[in-house]
Amino acid sequence: MAKDLDSTLRLLHAGGTTAMAEMARCIQRALTPECQHVFTPLLPEQAAREATNPGQAHRPLAGLAVSVKDLFDMQGMPTPAGSRVLAEAPPAACDALAVQRLRAAGGAVIGRTQMVEFAFSGVGINPHHGTPAAFDGRFGALPGAPRVPGGSSSGAAVSVATGAAFIGLGSDTGGSIRIPAALCGIVGFKNTARLVPTAGAVPLSTTLDTACAMTRSVRDAVLAHEILAARRVTRSPAPLSAWRLAVPGGVFLEGLEPPVRTAFERSVEQLRRAGARIVEIDLPEVAQLAGLQATGGFAAAESFAWHRQHLARNGAAYDPRVRVRIERGARMSAADYIDLLHARTAWIAQIETAIGDFDALLSPTVPILAPLLASIAPADGSDTQQDAARDAEFQRVNALLLRNPSIVNMLDGCALSLPCHQAGELPVGMMLWHAALHDDAVLNVGLRVEEQLQKS
Repeated sequence: MAKDLDSTLRLLHAGGTTAMAEMARCIQRALTPECQHVFTPLLPEQAAREATNPGQAHRPLAGLAVSVKDLFDMQGMPTPAGSRVLAEAPPAACDALAVQRLRAAGGAVIGRTQMVEFAFSGVGINPHHGTPAAFDGRFGALPGAPRVPGGSSSGAAVSVATGAAFIGLGSDTGGSIRIPAALCGIVGFKNTARLVPTAGAVPLSTTLDTACAMTRSVRDAVLAHEILAARRVTRSPAPLSAWRLAVPGGVFLEGLEPPVRTAFERSVEQLRRAGARIVEIDLPEVAQLAGLQATGGFAAAESFAWHRQHLARNGAAYDPRVRVRIERGARMSAADYIDLLHARTAWIAQIETAIGDFDALLSPTVPILAPLLASIAPADGSDTQQDAARDAEFQRVNALLLRNPSIVNMLDGCALSLPCHQAGELPVGMMLWHAALHDDAVLNVGLRVEEQLQKS
């Protein structure tokens, strides 16, 4: 596993390395086959200049490499958001605020990263520009045929997992940080949405969009969050045994693939042996979500509002799998949308009451392992029956990958995904989560949980 940001910073400040040496290593990793389709584009010369910029050494990131998802504005460059539709958009006049904060903290942008077109899928497929293959940030390249990296922040995840970047700036609307983190064996933290401005980012859902990041460790996630949110995380020295934890049943545990169930249950038991107080609870309120969204969801309605003129002018340029999901929003009335807003508010209050006695909840991040890329490859028109089968499998996989993480987005909550698999296993993520503004507790619990799981 590549060194994390924290240990690299310690080594740098002790004189054991330099920002330029670390940048050279990151660029070298970015040029390997494992990073094929990760960057759009790779910016090695710019990154090298930024790494050695005077004054970087005294900033929190000290000139180390960060990557930026393709939906964030970067001054002087277009912001295509993984699409062909915006490929000819005028260059951005300034950096998105999240990018500004990373640069101000001494982050050197090594490149823009691949993503699902307009961030509208949890799988990671991009038929226009190619799809990076999943890579295990803990144990290296996955065996066998390429697997999906998860989305929508696919390139961001692989950039961090391979060691090409220390922080992968991305976004999370229904799991787009945590899903690829889980499938690539790294850490993804979805903060409470309001804590990090999304200004300068192409939106998917203005209600649910969250600007956040992936890293190689929870301690790195703390630093990345502090930079992006411009706030300090209140650290707690409390041991694992001091925190009140729960494992909710129901939807979160339904249909788990055996390796996911094994890794999750083994990890929960390991935490219990280490002194964690973990109780199993029912959370029937989660089952209400399907009814709440029966007339449509925020992502479809809000994305259609943003895309409707682009669709009218250039609808054929969209990925058909993305276009059909956006166009569902046209069927949602204003009354339905307002009803959803009110229903969500009431539902959040119910969930907050139900979980109020706990500091964090533990769930599998996603219920399945990363599927093979070939099983859900985009249609190529050569075999109509095969194309239909792949589309059906894509829809099935996408729904499963989004299922658990999207609950936290509807809750307006915060969540951390961290790896809980062992050597010889495909990556599996454990999600620690809670309601809005419980970010510090989730991160502190995550630090203790990571300490225990890394012992295995």
